[in-house]
Amino acid sequence: MNKNIKLNTFSIVGFDPMTGELGIAVASKFLAVGAVVPYAKAGVGAIATQSWANLSYGPDGLALLEQGLTPEQAIEQLIKDDEQKEYRQIGIVDAKGGSASFTGRHSYAWAGGKHGVNFAAQGNILAGENVVEEMVEAFQSNGTLAERLLKALLAGDKAGGDARGKQSASLLIAKENGSYGGYNDKAVDLRVDDHEEPVKELLRLYDLHCLYFNRTKEEDLLTIDKPLQEEINQLLYDLKYVNEKNLSDEQFYSKLQEYQLVENFDERFQEQGYIDRLVLQFMRDKASNK
Repeated sequence: MNKNIKLNTFSIVGFDPMTGELGIAVASKFLAVGAVVPYAKAGVGAIATQSWANLSYGPDGLALLEQGLTPEQAIEQLIKDDEQKEYRQIGIVDAKGGSASFTGRHSYAWAGGKHGVNFAAQGNILAGENVVEEMVEAFQSNGTLAERLLKALLAGDKAGGDARGKQSASLLIAKENGSYGGYNDKAVDLRVDDHEEPVKELLRLYDLHCLYFNRTKEEDLLTIDKPLQEEINQLLYDLKYVNEKNLSDEQFYSKLQEYQLVENFDERFQEQGYIDRLVLQFMRDKASNK
C-alpha cells in the first residue's frame, strides 16, 4: 500500500502573537484536503504537509517543535532519512513566530513557497508564483488569525490557485482551551470536502462558526423592551415556536430560551430581558425566508 498521498495544493500556516493562536488554511483539487494537510497544537506550532504528502510529518514535526527545535531544524530532521524528500512540500510556523518552508526539487511546477515572521505559504502545481505572493500580501492585513488566513486563501484562489482546478478547502485554528466548552485546543476546525467553489464555501462556513461559537460582544447586547418583545413574539409565532401571539412574560421568555437552545445559540444565550443582536437578526432572516 502506498503511504504517500499526492496533494497538489496551496496552503498558509500562521501564528498570532497577540492571541497565541496557530493555524492553517489550505485548498486543493483533491478530495477532503483538510483530512490530510493541516496539523496544529496550541503553544507548539502549525504544519502543512503536502505534494506527495508524508503524513507523519504532521505529528512528528509537532513533536520536534515541542522538543525545542526551530522550524528549520524540524524540517531538516523530517526529511533527513526520507528517500522521497525531493517530492515533498512542507510549511511550519512555531509558537514564537519562527517559520520555514521546504519544496522538494521534484515537486511539480509551479512549486515553491515563501516564509517570514509568523507565516509560511507554499504550493505546487499552481497557476504561478503570484499565487503564493498574493497569499503573503493578503496575510499581512488586519483581522484575527482566522480572518487573515482566509483572506490569504481567497487571494491565492483568485490568483489561479491549483492549476488543475478546485475541490476542497480547510481551516484549522489551535488555541489553548479554544474549543467549544474549552475541552481541547481546536478553536476552529472547518472542512469543505467536495465543492465547486470550496474557498468561498469555507468562508460561508466560517461566518456560521462565528455566529454559533463566538460569544456576545457588549455592543451586540440588546435590552428587550416592550416593542422588541412584541416583535420577537411575532417572530416566534412566524417560526412556529408558539401558537399564539399574546404570551405572558413567563411564557415568552421560556419559549425564547427554548428557541435559542434548539438553534444552538449556547454561546450567545442571554439572561432574561436581553438578546444578542445577531440572534435577533437570525430570527428575522429565517422568518422572512419562510
